[in-house]
Amino acid sequence: MRLTTKGRYAVTAMLDLAIHAQNGPVSLNDISGRQGISLSYLEQLFAKLRRNGLVASVRGPGGGYRLSRGDTEINVAEIVDAVNESMDATRCNRKGDCQDGQQCLTHHLWLDLSDQIHAFLGNITLHSLIQRREIQDTAARQEEQASQRISALLRDDEVTV
Repeated sequence: MRLTTKGRYAVTAMLDLAIHAQNGPVSLNDISGRQGISLSYLEQLFAKLRRNGLVASVRGPGGGYRLSRGDTEINVAEIVDAVNESMDATRCNRKGDCQDGQQCLTHHLWLDLSDQIHAFLGNITLHSLIQRREIQDTAARQEEQASQRISALLRDDEVTV
């Protein structure tokens, strides 16, 4: 399986959103700061996620994004599909145009593998990821680092005033 940056970043951003959803709408700027994903890239991804009904935007002060459904109802395959990420394990495509317009010898093997990967990711919900201890630990570390960056910025601002 070849999962590119687009799919990985979309899953990461959605997981961050799900983790911080209890505090209300989450801004893309906050996700960007915690995950190191550029704001403009997140805007592109969230436009696709919104069009596919996975997130909803909240306007106004304190606005941002929220999940459109519960974290138990959104799986990783949906997120990857929403940003049009291919799950194909090789260059074989569903039409069979993998070898000069013909099916290659292992065409059906790679299609079966892609289907298995998609099914695997379809069984992993955002909720199940949030429950994992290593993800909770990573989220806590990221939150602490973000808090330290904000404190440092505030201290620097006080010094220059």
